[in-house]
Amino acid sequence: MIPLQSANLGTAPPQRVEPQKTVEPSIPVEGLVVKPLLVLGPRSGLAGLDAAEIWRYRGLLLTLATRDVKLRYKQTALGVLWVVLQPLIAAAIFAIVFGRVAGLPSAGVPYFVFSFAGLLAWNAFNSTLNKASASVVENAQLVSKVYFPRLILPLSTVLSTLIDFAVAMGLMIVLMAWYHVAPRWQVLWLPALLALFISLAIGIGMYAAALMVAYRDLRYVIPVLLQFLLYASPVAYSVSVIHDARLRRIFFANPLTALLEAFRWSLLGQGQLSLPWLGYSAAVSIFLLGFGAVAFRRMERKFADVV
Repeated sequence: MIPLQSANLGTAPPQRVEPQKTVEPSIPVEGLVVKPLLVLGPRSGLAGLDAAEIWRYRGLLLTLATRDVKLRYKQTALGVLWVVLQPLIAAAIFAIVFGRVAGLPSAGVPYFVFSFAGLLAWNAFNSTLNKASASVVENAQLVSKVYFPRLILPLSTVLSTLIDFAVAMGLMIVLMAWYHVAPRWQVLWLPALLALFISLAIGIGMYAAALMVAYRDLRYVIPVLLQFLLYASPVAYSVSVIHDARLRRIFFANPLTALLEAFRWSLLGQGQLSLPWLGYSAAVSIFLLGFGAVAFRRMERKFADVV
């Protein structure tokens, strides 16, 4: 009888089969809490603004702002001179129509300087609102492919507004020196008033930018509405020419009215400052800034799908 051990002689030894490794589902251990590294989800209210995240992307904010400045006057014959020519031509037209033809008062200063001061503030508001409202649509490819805080887009338009304002302000100083209009202590109000103009424009612009993603007609409606608003605001005239008390209240319901009157008062030292109406305009500007930012953050969840 052949022993059992010699029965497998001459045959290959059996191969060792490695056991398959299976991934066992993670079983929560009692008392052990594992926190996720990052949670992405919508947040409501002012908490959704996340100013810290915008600060982390400040490099992108500066890049977009400088790109806007470079591209605005690229391949133009006059370049940055358009910042000076546009308000100069408009101020000359206003001086002829409202100053010479209509004979409206100009608070004791030449009507050309009076209207140029109003246009200086109006252009800061108008330019910021126009560029902020179209910022998302004009950067559609960036929005649909790359993640970043979308609020950066309308905020990046402020730098070009400030540069344009600084250039036009330089010309305003020349005009004041030419016509012997000396600045007074009220000029210290100027930075705060400019901040209110930009806050009002950015607030409306952010809300309009969010709506424009779905309703592209706003791109053509906003310039038309701004043209009407130009003549409904005391840019080329003073609100002092309106003697009807009820009509004056209607005019001051427009937050731009008190801001424009205060801006000219601070720059030229002429006219009167209405603190109650200025407080109303400041409150509306700050409210619309917060409302526009919150509404923008709520609607931006669908930007990549719609734009």
